[in-house]
Amino acid sequence: MHISDGILSSAVLLGGAGVAAAGVAIGLKKTDHENIPHVAVLSAAFFVASLIHVPVGPASAHLVLNGLMGLILGWAVFPAVAVGLLLQVILLGAGGVTVLGVNTAVMAVPGVLCRLLFVRLLREPSPRKSFAAGFAAGAFGIAAGGILTAALLVTAGSSFHNTAIVLLAAHVPVLIVEGLVTGSTVMFLQQVRPGLFGGDERKETVDVSA
Repeated sequence: MHISDGILSSAVLLGGAGVAAAGVAIGLKKTDHENIPHVAVLSAAFFVASLIHVPVGPASAHLVLNGLMGLILGWAVFPAVAVGLLLQVILLGAGGVTVLGVNTAVMAVPGVLCRLLFVRLLREPSPRKSFAAGFAAGAFGIAAGGILTAALLVTAGSSFHNTAIVLLAAHVPVLIVEGLVTGSTVMFLQQVRPGLFGGDERKETVDVSA
């Protein structure tokens, strides 16, 4: 879902940077010291998962893990994604500096939505519900991110309309794979770390929606 430099308008770039900056600020404010290792590990996992990608015009299709990150981190998915993307820009030249905010928002916003939509399914220690919640989060994260990326490409002009369509089609198999990977991971984590996805439901709801 990386978009390269030189494609989007200045207004879109500034809007994406604003969303990313606000999300990172909220994420950092909500991150306790004991949760920093979770942010670091998932940011590293995001970095590695994004290394294997298939170029699709000015963007690319690859595993993102934003659904899993969102379920575990909530708003902290913003700084985790931002750090991973920044390292990819510096070390690998993936994406670009000017689109860092846009790419962060495209991947992190669906992650926060996954937390809001699916974490309640993890309140009961049921393997079936755990897998279902994980699959739904993984699939939704890819689908929402793909739709946002395609919409941004459409704003770049008619020459990118076909690319946007191809990008959406290319993410259909990724959606399924990401759902299976996230579902299996969540089911495993629920067995070994049942408190990883939050304890008190009322507290979690306030923390996420604030």
